[in-house]
Amino acid sequence: MDGAKKPIFPLGTKVQNSYFIGTVWVETLVAYDKTMNCAIYNVTFEKGARNNWHRHPGGQILLITGGKGYYQEEGKVARIIKKGDVVVILPNVKHWHGAVPDSFLSHIAITTNPDKGEVEWLEPVDDEYYFQLKSEQ
Repeated sequence: MDGAKKPIFPLGTKVQNSYFIGTVWVETLVAYDKTMNCAIYNVTFEKGARNNWHRHPGGQILLITGGKGYYQEEGKVARIIKKGDVVVILPNVKHWHGAVPDSFLSHIAITTNPDKGEVEWLEPVDDEYYFQLKSEQ
């Protein structure tokens, strides 16, 4: 990434699991503890990278810090998210998010009420569906 696209926080560790398509990095900024009752991460997606559909039992908040991406809740149209946007995801809402095909995406992910349970990972957002979305929305 060039200087204009350099993330605010460190990239962290490259994600190595089957819950993401493409290259994604995660840096833990605040580890969960019972006093603060949240966990905070910096997440950076390369162009075209995205996560699977999933749910957070306690909800999640995304603070978009750079680039451009998609956010979609089940049963709703995918929408564009960009630097400065805030996405509030209510508990147990099935959703996915990630970069558009021609831009990286960085966001701060705040896991709210993590004591309610672990994230439930679901099916991938396949290429056929993903690439028919319009990034000019």
